[in-house]
Amino acid sequence: MDHKGTVTLETERLILRRFAVSDAADMYRNWASSAEVARYLTWEPHPSEEATAELLAEWVKEYEKPETYNWVLVLKESNMPVGNISVVNISENTACASLGWCLGTAWWGQGYMPEAGNAVLRFLFESVGFRRVWANHDADNAKSGRVMQKIGMQKEGVLRQHGFAKGRIFDDVRYGILAEEYRSMLHE
Repeated sequence: MDHKGTVTLETERLILRRFAVSDAADMYRNWASSAEVARYLTWEPHPSEEATAELLAEWVKEYEKPETYNWVLVLKESNMPVGNISVVNISENTACASLGWCLGTAWWGQGYMPEAGNAVLRFLFESVGFRRVWANHDADNAKSGRVMQKIGMQKEGVLRQHGFAKGRIFDDVRYGILAEEYRSMLHE
């Protein structure tokens, strides 16, 4: 693999770029403070804009590592940050990566996350050289599973009572896509 770090990606409606600490107010307001956004995720809603800024300061430092992939989704039309997508786990031995994402509720159901996910898959497969990309979701969060399907991932299975977040055990649904499957999708 040829790690390149978080480079700017562009889609029809989005710019995916590195976070800056100056994104704290928008991130906090648009998704990080939302209990609804965090409902199925591992983190709790942020208690303050200052807490968001502290987290972003840590994330910005991580960009020094070429194997860090963490994008903020910015709407082209308004220059508004509305969510994020990142590689949350890398297996160097198998050239596999897992993705995680979240999006402010005001932008749910408009196709932004599949649009961002497709751009990230293209980058990870074509530019970095990952062999497999996967994602998982709480079985109760079917919307996240639909995003996985829309970006070409196939359901690989359910790990029953495997997930744990916020004091709750849940069924963990896994999806994945191989580089050759991604390439064949492009030629359909």
